[in-house]
Amino acid sequence: MSLTPSPTVVIVPGLRDHVPDHWQTILANKIENCRTVPPLEKDRLACDAQVAALDEVLSDISGEVVLVAHSAGVMTTVHWAQRHHRPILGALLAAPPEFETPLPQGYPTLEALRESGWMPTPRTPLPFPSIVAASTNDPLATFGCVTGLARAWGSRLVDIGPVGHLNPAAGYGEWPRAEEFVRELGRLPLDKTV
Repeated sequence: MSLTPSPTVVIVPGLRDHVPDHWQTILANKIENCRTVPPLEKDRLACDAQVAALDEVLSDISGEVVLVAHSAGVMTTVHWAQRHHRPILGALLAAPPEFETPLPQGYPTLEALRESGWMPTPRTPLPFPSIVAASTNDPLATFGCVTGLARAWGSRLVDIGPVGHLNPAAGYGEWPRAEEFVRELGRLPLDKTV
């Protein structure tokens, strides 16, 4: 009897790229069959460049895929889904930002986001199952906005409570619920020692 291989988990980071103590990095280190979209050397803010980087990683994978996106990585994922038609088993979309209203100081301006191709935010149903994990006190998006995005994308919305932007600045670090969501979407073991 042959075993079906586990799906490849693809980590789609936000615009601030890879941080060693971010939950996505910790999760990637726990999963045997995992790839991460690498940081861009140039055009880091460009939507097209981020989408192309994700597509390049996916083009090297022949089996099933579960996407794990955070922040702007969620926007990269939904823009990618509008342009490409590769089958995806499922996607965890954690803490999507609200790119159509001004972000806090230190983040890209609306003008920079518009010029970089992020607007309008796609609001068409995703062609794969997805879970939107929404914080109730995210400084980058209101819960109401994220609820509307989840509805438009056909995603299951999960209220994960007051976790800020679900990043190291908000105390995350390890986020065990990510493992639960990935297991649900891909039905795979996560422990490399198993």
